[in-house]
Amino acid sequence: MAGIDYLERIPNNVDLGSNRRLQRALEDWQPKFLEWWKDMGPDGFQARDVYLRTAISVDAKGWAQFGYVRMPEYRWGIFLAEPEPGRTIAFGDHKGDPAWQEVPGEYRGTLRRLIVTQGDTEPASVEQQRHLGRTCPSVYDLRNIFQVNVEEGRHLWAMVYLLQAHFGRDGREEAEALLQRRSGDRDRPRILGAFNERTPDWLSYLMFTFFTDRDGKYQLASLAESGFDPLSRTCRFMLTEEAHHLFIGETGVARVVQRTCELMRQHRTDDVRKYGALDLPLLQRYLNFHYSVSLDLFGSEISTNAANFYTLGLKGRFEETKKTDDHLLKSSMYRIAAVEGDRVIEAEQPALQTLNERLRDDYIVDCQRGVDRWNKIIRDHGIDAELRLPHRGFHRAIGTFGDVRVSPDGRLLSQAEWDAHKHEWLPTQADEQYVQSLMKPVTELGKFANWIAPPARGINGQPVDFEYVR
Repeated sequence: MAGIDYLERIPNNVDLGSNRRLQRALEDWQPKFLEWWKDMGPDGFQARDVYLRTAISVDAKGWAQFGYVRMPEYRWGIFLAEPEPGRTIAFGDHKGDPAWQEVPGEYRGTLRRLIVTQGDTEPASVEQQRHLGRTCPSVYDLRNIFQVNVEEGRHLWAMVYLLQAHFGRDGREEAEALLQRRSGDRDRPRILGAFNERTPDWLSYLMFTFFTDRDGKYQLASLAESGFDPLSRTCRFMLTEEAHHLFIGETGVARVVQRTCELMRQHRTDDVRKYGALDLPLLQRYLNFHYSVSLDLFGSEISTNAANFYTLGLKGRFEETKKTDDHLLKSSMYRIAAVEGDRVIEAEQPALQTLNERLRDDYIVDCQRGVDRWNKIIRDHGIDAELRLPHRGFHRAIGTFGDVRVSPDGRLLSQAEWDAHKHEWLPTQADEQYVQSLMKPVTELGKFANWIAPPARGINGQPVDFEYVR
């Protein structure tokens, strides 16, 4: 089961050849996907050989191989994690029942919506990042963004397989629609707001892969708990690939912080813009923006949808099986942030209806770990400054904080106060223009743009100055 059949037109480990109807449906969708990739994938690099990893197994001990491939020829396919013998549903009203191998009829619409929403994020991020190759800070970074892009494409395949295999005509129509929407398009936007934002530069991209892809980690981990076993197994393998995307974001921002600190110490100044670097206050403003936009992806603090997903056994909590409560939550309470008058308080609410906020809490703790590592770099350079996650209510568009203005330190503000200070907290037009001015391509092997430090090591044991793209 662990091996992947690469002799098939569509690589897979789901015995696709035994289901001719499904195989024909996916072979009909494949050229439409390739047409989308050529139109909306990385601009200007389709004919280049890129040193990429390709899945060859779902065995954690050795699941990928590396080699040169042109991106349109990448072997996208359908890979599910190994089945767990005797797996049962771990939560909700169906707790203890055998996991479903087919979609329960009464949950068909709800499950389809969950899969479509997750699937829509995958091509969206490719579309957002398609022009960035032209301003890469190094060949190493160029290779990394292409690796992220092809794996987001494979994640789209993963969701399309579920739609085509288990949802009939409705699933086929949804699979088509995933290729028709476009990030930022006024008439056909992507489903979630953060995936319609521009990603105009590499700083935004690195912040995106740290903050927004991290939301993807938590959504996938929750879906990996699903009682619908094909969805669970699909998401478990996707998480294996997603880990590298988060690595690129965290280490990428760390390298920016490191270079900023090197220049601050070398020139004994906070004003490193004159040396072509990104100053810490600017990095803080970009952090504030991408973090706050990503927080919105978890949904409203109080959500009957989240409660229903859980009760029905469709979407669990992060690391559900490691929790020690009753996994029903019908009489449990959970503390969440709320607005009372002119201040932010904590209030207890029914745990089932606050599952979005609980997942957001897990995410915030994870983000803080990364920020702590960035701050260690600053401290190690002897600089008295730190980056901080703003308050969860800062710059929010939905939920409890969607209709109020909150400062980064958690104070409720009037609209006038917000307008007077927002330029201190969020990227300004001048910031964006300055960052854009630094986006000059560096394609000499082993060389890096002045605003980012080299990585500690190369990919797959290769040297940093390896020819990752040729």
